Parts: sequence; C-alpha cells; structure tokens
Amino acid sequence: MIAVNPSPVEPPTPRPPRRRVHTRARILSAAGELFLSAGYARTSIEDICAAAGYTRGAFYSNFATKEDLLLALFDEQAAERMTELEHLAAAAEQLGPEERARRLVEALLRVEAAETGWILLFLEFRLLAARTSELAKRVAVHDRTVTAALAALLERVLPELVPPGASAEQAAEVILAAREGLLARTAAGGPTSEQLLNAATAVLAGLLG
Repeated sequence: MIAVNPSPVEPPTPRPPRRRVHTRARILSAAGELFLSAGYARTSIEDICAAAGYTRGAFYSNFATKEDLLLALFDEQAAERMTELEHLAAAAEQLGPEERARRLVEALLRVEAAETGWILLFLEFRLLAARTSELAKRVAVHDRTVTAALAALLERVLPELVPPGASAEQAAEVILAAREGLLARTAAGGPTSEQLLNAATAVLAGLLG
C-alpha cells in the first residue's frame, strides 16, 4: 500500500500589524477631512501626510495612489450606508408593504446634511474619472461592487423593492442611479430639494413597491 501524503495546509493569511491598521485609519481620517474641506483636486499626498503626521513612506505602504485612498473612503461610506439600511429594514418589518416600501425608498434616496460634503466629493471624482479612462475603469469597478452589495441586501431583507420581471441587481442599478442623480440635483439643499425627494420617493416606491 502506498502512503499518500496529505495536501499541505495553507497557512492562514497573517493579519496586518495593529500599528499598520492604526496608521491606515489615521491616514484615511486625515484625508477624508481634507477632501471634504478643500476638495479632491486641491489636496495633495503631502497635505495628507502632514495632517496625519506620517511620511510619504507610510502613505505608500498603505495606498498606491491618492485615487486608491479616495476609493477606500468611498467603500467605507458605502458599507456604512448598507448597514444603516439593513437596520432600517429590520425596524420597518411591522409596517404594511406600501408604507414599508415608501420608507425604504426614501431612506435610500434621502441626503442628510452630513452627507453633503461626501456628495460633492463623489461628484468631483466622478467628473474627473469621466475624462480619464483609467480612473473610469476603477470607478466602474467600485460601482459594480456597490451594486452587488445593494442587490444582495435587496434579496435578503428588501425583496419588495425588486419588481416582478427584474433582478435584484437591476433594481439596485436603478436605485443607485436615481440616488446619484438626486444627489447632483439636491446638493445645495432647500425646499426644492425636499420636493424632488418626495417626488422621486413617490414614483420609485410605486414602481418598486
């Protein structure tokens, strides 16, 4: 009988050292504040390093480019938004289908005051990417990731927002496109913004609910 050696077990992927995690978090935090106050184009890697208290070496050990850093910030924002929606869906379980759909659509579309800076930052980066093919590809990857995450959320806890004949991914694409258009139209705030939000909520809730 021939003995067969078992396949070697792959060692677990080592976690990054705690110090590196802390460094990355500080760089992200400093960059977020600078991007929101000065804008993406006006913020340099040197500015970010100075605000975070690190060298360029520390920056490049965590991010390849400034674009990488900004996309990481957008990923964080998207993840937080998905968590908020999941909690809202759980809290609205006792509502009737129509009211639940309306509230969930409004939550998906509403722009809180604290989000305004992020909206302007995202729109600035979106316009920049539209003129740069490489950035456009990276934004497209980010968009696909966010769409897939929202589609999974719709399938799991918000199935009423997926209309008959459409997939969860298609519903997610429409909702995200509507949200981005709404963000561009309502970034300045004011009563007109609230009217547009109400109109968009009524229409989408009626179509998706």
